[in-house]
Amino acid sequence: ITEAQYWMGNCYYEGRGTKQDYYEAFSWYKPAAEQGLPEAQYCLGNCYYEGKGTKQDYYEAFRWYKAAAEQGLPEAQYCLGNCYYEGKGTKQDYNEAFRWFKASAEQGDAKAQCNLGKCYSKGKGVTKDNNIAFHWFKAAAEQGDADAQNYLGLFYYLGAVVRQDYNEAFRWFKAAAEQGYASGQYDLGLCYYHGKGVRQDYNEAFRWFKAAAEQGYVDAQYNLGVCYSKGQGVRQDYNEAFRWFKAAAEQGDALAQCRLGYCYYDGEGVRQDYYEAFRWYKTAAEQGNALAQWRLGYCYYYGKGVKQDHNEAFRWYNASAEQGVIEAQCNLGVCYELGQGVRQDYKEAYYWYLLSYRNGYTDAEQYVKRIENKLAYQQKQEVQNKIDAIMRLRQILKNRDI
Repeated sequence: ITEAQYWMGNCYYEGRGTKQDYYEAFSWYKPAAEQGLPEAQYCLGNCYYEGKGTKQDYYEAFRWYKAAAEQGLPEAQYCLGNCYYEGKGTKQDYNEAFRWFKASAEQGDAKAQCNLGKCYSKGKGVTKDNNIAFHWFKAAAEQGDADAQNYLGLFYYLGAVVRQDYNEAFRWFKAAAEQGYASGQYDLGLCYYHGKGVRQDYNEAFRWFKAAAEQGYVDAQYNLGVCYSKGQGVRQDYNEAFRWFKAAAEQGDALAQCRLGYCYYDGEGVRQDYYEAFRWYKTAAEQGNALAQWRLGYCYYYGKGVKQDHNEAFRWYNASAEQGVIEAQCNLGVCYELGQGVRQDYKEAYYWYLLSYRNGYTDAEQYVKRIENKLAYQQKQEVQNKIDAIMRLRQILKNRDI
C-alpha cells in the first residue's frame, strides 16, 4: 500500500495518466512518507522545498530530506547537503554539507559529485584541494552534469592542477552550453571570441553570448553589448548595445555601468544626457572600476552632469591613476601643476605626467616637456629614478608571472 501511495503521488506530480495536480501528489506522498518510505520522504521534501502542493517550508523540507537521507537515498542526501550548504531549513553548516554531499557522491549522484567538487575547490567543510575537486568534477561531468562540465572546462582553460588545454576546455564548455547551461554558453562564447581551442569566430561568439544573455547571465549581457557596439559577429547597432549594457548595469555589473555612462555621455544608442552619464559613472566608480573613476573625475573637473568641483575631480583622478589608468595619471598631473583640488606641486605633476607617458600615453609627452622647465635637475632625477624603479619592479613581477 505504501509504495502504491508513492506511485500515485508520482502520477499526479508528473501528470502521468491523469491531469497534473501537485496538491493531490502531496496528499499521496505524505502518508507514504509517514510510513517510512524514503522515496516518498524525498518527494515530500521536494514539495515543501519548492512550494508545490503545499506552502513552501524549508524546515519541513529539511526534516523529510533528512529522514530519507538517513535511510541512504542518494538524491535526499544531495538535497540535505544543499540545505546545510545554503542554510535553508537549518543553520548553515559546511561540514555537514560536505558530509552529505560525499555520502551521495560515493553512491554515484552526479549533482552531489559536482557539489563535492565545489567544496574541495572552495575549501568549504574540508581542506581546499583542487586535485580532488578536479576528480569529482570529472566524475560528474562524464555523467552529463552541465555545471560540472563547465567547471571542468575552467580547470583546463586556466591550467589548474591539469595541463592547460584549450581544446579540452572548449569541448567541456560546449557540452555544458548545448544543455542550455548559461555559464557554459558564456565561456564557449569566450573561446570563439578569443580563438581558444577553436578557430576565432565572432559569429559563433555572438550566438553563444546571446544565448546566455537571454537567460540573464550578466557577463554575457555585457559582452553582447560589446559585440553590438563593435559590430563583431553582428551588424553594428548602438541601440542594441545600449540595451544590453543597461541590462547588465541594472544587475550591478561595474563594467556595464561604466559603458552605459559612455553611451549617455556620447549619445550612443540613446539621447545624450550628462546627468545620466554622471550617475552611471559614479555607480561604477564606487565599485572600484578604474575607468569609471577617471570619467567621474572628468565630469567633476568640467562640470558635466554635476556642479564643477576640482576637489572631487582630484579625488577620483587620484583613485583611477593609482589603479593605472594612463589618462587619469595625466589629468592628475594637471591638477598638481595648476593647484586644482590640491596644493600646487610641480614635482608631483612631473611624476604623474612622466608615469603616464612611460605607461604609453603619448599625449602626456607635451606635458612632460612643459613641466620639466619648472624643475631643478635634482628634482627631475629623483622623479625619473623613482619611475625607473617602478618599471623595473613591474618587469620582474611580469617575468615571475605574478
